[in-house]
Amino acid sequence: MIDDTEPADGPALPSTRRSIPIALIRAREKVMGPIREMLSDCGITEQQWRILRVLEEFGPQDASTLADRACLLLPSQTRIVQTLLEKGLVTRQADEKDRRKQTVAITPAGQAIIEDKLDDAKAIAARIEEVIGKEKLTQLLDILEDFQKL
Repeated sequence: MIDDTEPADGPALPSTRRSIPIALIRAREKVMGPIREMLSDCGITEQQWRILRVLEEFGPQDASTLADRACLLLPSQTRIVQTLLEKGLVTRQADEKDRRKQTVAITPAGQAIIEDKLDDAKAIAARIEEVIGKEKLTQLLDILEDFQKL
């Protein structure tokens, strides 16, 4: 007979097969693998790609907003933007009203990388939707948005 009572010190942790942190990491790696492969020939990292994508989508923005939208810690974002500056893919200008603030914008060279990889990125997104299904993908994105409330 199987003893299904909870241990005296509370419920056990879920199996690693059903652990949210581990499941999210596994899913991230499945999603990011094709993106890393897509970027391998243009010399930018997935974090640099995220910054370029955010700038392309939302336009010029301050460093804190950019870090938040690109899901990066501000110190990491600052280093990544510096690398993108050196590559000529973004610009950074001091705010006219508050010289402590800086605005980051994508350059035509950065925009060209986005345009060059657009078909590949669309194909990756289509493959994810094909495997998961449109309805489940929408539900997953909604659930992941809920995680932002934690």
